[in-house]
Amino acid sequence: MLLNRIYLNFYMRKLITVSLSLLFALGVFAQVEQTIAVIGNHKVSKEEFERIYQKNNSNLYNKEDKKNPEQYMELFIDFKLKVTEAENLKMDTSVAFKTELAGYRTELAAPYLTDVSYSKQMVSDLYERTTKEINASHILISAPQDCPREQDQAALNHITTIRNEIVAGKDFGDAAFEYSQDPSAKRNKGNLGYFTAFQMVVPFENAAYSTPVGQISQPVRTSFGWHILKVHGIRTNKGELRVAHIMKIFPQDMTPETKKHLKSEIDSLYLQLKNGADFAALAKTNSDDQRSAQQNGELGWISSGRMIPEITNPAFALEKDGDMSEVVESPYGYHIIKRLEAKPVPSFEDSKKEIEYRIKQDPQRSERSKEIFIEKLKKEYNFTENEANKEKLSNKKIGDSLEGEPFEIFKLDGKSYSTSYLLVYLNMNNIQTGNYADHYNKWVEQELTRYEDTRLEKKYTDFRNLMQEYHDGILLFNISEEKIWNFASKDSAGLEKFYKEHGTKYLWQERFKGMAITCANDSIREEAEKYFSTDMTVNEVIDLINKTGNNISITEGAWEKGANPVVDYYVWNGPEPANFNSGLTFIRGDKIKPEPKTLNEARGLYITDYQKYLEDKWIKELRSKYPVSVDKKMLKTIKGV
Repeated sequence: MLLNRIYLNFYMRKLITVSLSLLFALGVFAQVEQTIAVIGNHKVSKEEFERIYQKNNSNLYNKEDKKNPEQYMELFIDFKLKVTEAENLKMDTSVAFKTELAGYRTELAAPYLTDVSYSKQMVSDLYERTTKEINASHILISAPQDCPREQDQAALNHITTIRNEIVAGKDFGDAAFEYSQDPSAKRNKGNLGYFTAFQMVVPFENAAYSTPVGQISQPVRTSFGWHILKVHGIRTNKGELRVAHIMKIFPQDMTPETKKHLKSEIDSLYLQLKNGADFAALAKTNSDDQRSAQQNGELGWISSGRMIPEITNPAFALEKDGDMSEVVESPYGYHIIKRLEAKPVPSFEDSKKEIEYRIKQDPQRSERSKEIFIEKLKKEYNFTENEANKEKLSNKKIGDSLEGEPFEIFKLDGKSYSTSYLLVYLNMNNIQTGNYADHYNKWVEQELTRYEDTRLEKKYTDFRNLMQEYHDGILLFNISEEKIWNFASKDSAGLEKFYKEHGTKYLWQERFKGMAITCANDSIREEAEKYFSTDMTVNEVIDLINKTGNNISITEGAWEKGANPVVDYYVWNGPEPANFNSGLTFIRGDKIKPEPKTLNEARGLYITDYQKYLEDKWIKELRSKYPVSVDKKMLKTIKGV
C-alpha cells in the first residue's frame, strides 16, 4: 500500500542517517566468527547478532521497548525466518526488488566515491543556516545535467527572459504558473514554503541564502535545470514538532458532493474536539490515515521543508503543546492537527557531527575536487598508462578510425582497458563530436570510480553490513505486504469471520445517543422544541429554522462520558462548560447501555488485530518449516543495553 511504502522509505533514510556515522572506519581485522544461531540454512554469527541487537535497542524513544538479548533473539529469529521465506520464494530476484536495492546502494555509496573534506568555517556556516528558514518561490526551466550544450543554453536564455519580465513588473507567482516546468507550480505558483539547510540541492540552497528578501536571484543551475528564486522571508528555525492528526482522505475520483460530505465529517469531529472530546480516541476510530490512527493519530516529528506546507504551516503556528488547529485542507484531504511536543534546533556542539556527515554525503559541498579522489585511486590500484597508444588519440576526431584498434590505453589493478571500452563510454554517454582526447580523462575517472564502487562491500565491513540490512529490510517489507498487510485489508470474508469470533473486544461504555442542540435565542428554542415534538427529522428542523439565517446547529452522535462537555453536564452531572448557556443549548436522546463496537466503528483496530493474528499464525508455520537452533550459552555472554 502507498502509505506502507512511504513509511519504508522513511525507515531506509533513517537507517542511512543513523548508521553512517560508522561508515568510515578503515581497519578491518580478520577474526574467527562464532555461530550463535542457525536459522533455516543461514548461520548467524555472534558479531552480526550483537551488532544488530545493540543498534536496534539503543536510543529508543520509549525505554519500555528495550529488549534483553534473550528477548531480542526471538524477534530476530522471526525476522530472519520471514527473510528466508522471501528468498525461497525468489522475491529477491524480481526486477522491482533489484531496482529498489540498487537505488539505496547508490545513495549509501555516494560518500565513498569522492574525497570529501571540509573546514571548521564550512561547518559553522552551515550550522548558522540550519538556525534559519527561508520562504521562497522558484521557476524552473528543465535541462538535464548532461543535456547538449545547445539545450542548456536555450534553457538559460528562457529563464533569463522570464526574469526580465518579472523585474519589469510581472507577478512572480503568475510567471511561475505560466512558465515553470516544476509540476507543482500549477498548484502553488512556485511557492515552496519554508525550508532550511540540507533540504534542497546545494546550488539552490546557496542561491536562497544569498538572495535578499524581496529580490529575484540571478539564474542558478542545478541538476534539474535553470531556476530563478524569489525570497519572501527569513525566520528563525522553529526546530521540530511531534504532532498528531485526524484526516479525511480525498478519493481519486472525488466529486464536489463527496468533498462536501468529507468536510461535514471533519467539521463534526472538530466540534467534538472543541467540546472536549479526546483527540487520540477520535483519531483512532475516525481518521482515514490508518497507519497513524493506530498510533492515536501520531505522525512523529516533522519540520518545515520535510512535509507539505499545508501541514507544517498550521502545525508550527500552534503556540504550545496540546494546541489544536482548525480544519485545514491539503492536496490529499482534510486534517485537524494537534501539537504534542516541540524540540528546538540542537546546539552547535550537538549538531557538529551530523553536519560533518552530511557534508561527506554530499560531494557538492566538498572543498576538494574529484581529481584528488581519482589520484588516490590511481595509486591504490596501480594505474598505468600506455603513453604511446594514448598519443594515438591526439588530434583524432570521434568517428575517425584508430590505427591498430582496439589497443590498450591503460591498466587498472592488472586489468587492461582498450579503445573498445572508450568507444562504449562514448556511445553510452551519447558523445558524437569533439576529439577522443577531449573525453579521455572523464572516461578514466568513470572507470576508476566504477571499479571502486564494485569493491565497497569487500573494503568496508560496515557498508557490507548495511547493504545486507537493506536487502533483508526490503524483503521483509515485500513479503509482509503480500502475506499480511494487503491480505488482511482485502480479505473481507476473513475479517468478518475474525470479527464474529472477537467482536466483543472493543466496547462502547455507557453512552448518550441523540442530539446536542444550540439555538440563537429563546424563541428559536421554542420553535425547535415544537418541531421535535412532531417527530420531524433533524434535516427538516434545520431547513425550516435556518431559512432566515444560521439560527440553530445540531450535532448528532453517541457520546461516552468525557467525550462531550455539554452531554456530560446534562447526563452525568459534569461541570458547566465554558461560555455555556443552558437556556439555548440542550440535548435530546437517551442513555444506551455498553455494547460492542461494530466492525465499521472499529475497523482500523480489528484490521490491526487481524494482521497480528495472521502474522502469529504465519510465524508458527515458518518455525515448523525451517529448523532453528540457538547457542544459549553464547547468548548469555552478550551484554544487554
